[in-house]
Amino acid sequence: MTTIPTDLARVEPATMAQLDDLVELVMELFRIEQDFKPDRAKQEQGLRLILEQPSRGRIFMVRTDHKIIGMVNLLFTISTAEGGFVILMEDVIIHPDHRGHGYGSILMEHVLKFAQEKNFLRITLLTDAISAESQRFFHKFGFDRSQMVPMRLNLGPGKSS
Repeated sequence: MTTIPTDLARVEPATMAQLDDLVELVMELFRIEQDFKPDRAKQEQGLRLILEQPSRGRIFMVRTDHKIIGMVNLLFTISTAEGGFVILMEDVIIHPDHRGHGYGSILMEHVLKFAQEKNFLRITLLTDAISAESQRFFHKFGFDRSQMVPMRLNLGPGKSS
């Protein structure tokens, strides 16, 4: 494993040119999550839908000149509770070879700055209930456990989670 100095890493909006690399990252994430199964076609379609319509959301990636290290997916919606625009944050992943070196923090700091600059009122995310490490990471950035309980009804083909 080669450690890339964090001062060489930068956060950029993803474009269609990075689609294949982003699909690989999301598939890596779904390999470790219990609720989802990797499916290249589904992951590519979902990422494509976001990249094609920036009004739906943004995908940011942390990268060097030659390698994408991680990504985050921000979906935009409106909250009646907040009375304005909010973000649903998904697909937060740093490639396993590069975890623990500060790249996730670089990505999260960018997300928070972006949300504040664009006047979003809240960021909501779901993290694995069994991953205390993930929960500690997000708590470090001010995220707290909600009293809301996520529930899901899948209406898509195959009806898997």
